[in-house]
Amino acid sequence: MHYAPRTIAFSAELLHPPTAPDPAPIQKLHNQMFGTGEPLYRSFTVTHQGAVLSNPVTRPGAVSSATFLADRCQFREELTGLTVEEFAARVIEVAEQVAVLRQLQLFLQQKITVRTLMNPRSYKDSRTYLGQGMFGFTDELEDFGRDPQLFGLRMVFPPKADEPNAYTLKIESFHNDPRSLFIENVGGFGPVVAANGLNSIADNIASTYDFVVERALAFIARFDLREEP
Repeated sequence: MHYAPRTIAFSAELLHPPTAPDPAPIQKLHNQMFGTGEPLYRSFTVTHQGAVLSNPVTRPGAVSSATFLADRCQFREELTGLTVEEFAARVIEVAEQVAVLRQLQLFLQQKITVRTLMNPRSYKDSRTYLGQGMFGFTDELEDFGRDPQLFGLRMVFPPKADEPNAYTLKIESFHNDPRSLFIENVGGFGPVVAANGLNSIADNIASTYDFVVERALAFIARFDLREEP
């Protein structure tokens, strides 16, 4: 069944051995970005936790930032319209420069998050889809004495021999729009040596996204059948 998923957020956390949260290298990176004429981030600020690069946003709830803490780099794009390829390219470009400026030799772990919305085709309300279509509930919820306003499913996929990464997948009804399903996939990946290049991080971002649009949507389609009259 064909769907039109709408990805609303990407994030990537690249963990590294703890270092002093010196903002000077990040400020230097910011200056270098402006030297190109097309900076990936337009603003530079310093918080008590570390330096932050960001872009101004006008849409409520939107975020476009890169935060550099003592033990990790955090990249967030929420409601900014970036594609998965654009987000991956941004992470790689900035992370490679930060690794040089902060003398980071190793990223110990990667945590990639993708959040997507989609509408079931046979159900007007995602709560009905989950409760009746997927879970097959009839009168079981009467035990609670009230109707739930949010349904959800959480599955954890541990590493295996040919896929050493892990995924944590959530499929829930969406409180802002009852027609939409909210899908979140968090991918966990192992270390990468900076000197060998960081392109594998882009592959991991793509894999986390593909797990949603290929595998999760195929799973959702199995239960997206026409409602009984």
